Amino acid sequence: MSTVAQTILAPASPARQDFMTTVALVEDSAPMRRNLERMLRRAPGVRCVCACGSTEEALEQIPRHKPDVVLMDINLPGASGIECTARLKLQLPAMQVIMLTVYEDTASIFSALKAGACGYLLKRSSPGEILEALTTVQTGGAPMTSEIARKIVMTFQSPGEGDGDAATLSIREQEILRLLSEGKVSKEIADQLAISYHTVRVHTKHIYEKLHVRSRSEAVLKFMADKSGAATGTSARLQ
Repeated sequence: MSTVAQTILAPASPARQDFMTTVALVEDSAPMRRNLERMLRRAPGVRCVCACGSTEEALEQIPRHKPDVVLMDINLPGASGIECTARLKLQLPAMQVIMLTVYEDTASIFSALKAGACGYLLKRSSPGEILEALTTVQTGGAPMTSEIARKIVMTFQSPGEGDGDAATLSIREQEILRLLSEGKVSKEIADQLAISYHTVRVHTKHIYEKLHVRSRSEAVLKFMADKSGAATGTSARLQ
């Protein structure tokens, strides 16, 4: 049996019971949720306090259990895992959130980090990598798969075509771009800003034209890259 498997399957040592890391799961796939829950419950020094299948369930259960770390999927029924993360962090700012997802596009990565996630792993990560990530966040680190870390580095190293274009956006366009970067869709933006869906679409078209981009993800990336504070903060978390 491999060292990783031995580590996962070994029962928790009584001497470490006082130093348990409490963990919550948010995953809509029942088989995946059961596998993760089983893994956590067999791992030493870890206690799974709840396993949720939706944002609504997570917002109800997690504040009651107050776990140290949450493993969060992005693609949840109803509100996304990114929105769930943002809302949970408002209630429990000290709680650590690690995204565990199949999404590796840069827009999703930056939106998750901006919402308050401190780590980003792909679901193909090994059990050993997931358990190591739980320890890493508890010591102030920011666990990420190598592919994700490389995407972030390449984003901030890429030439800034049209740098400063964001400054030409109107106040309303800046608001809409900010909400787009948080993962909201046009209807949600319209409702939040009390404007029509059509107005949001018109503003979005103008944003694309001013930033010289052709898609939402490109606009969000340019928005994030233009935020020097975001770049500095991300670099600090990667150290």
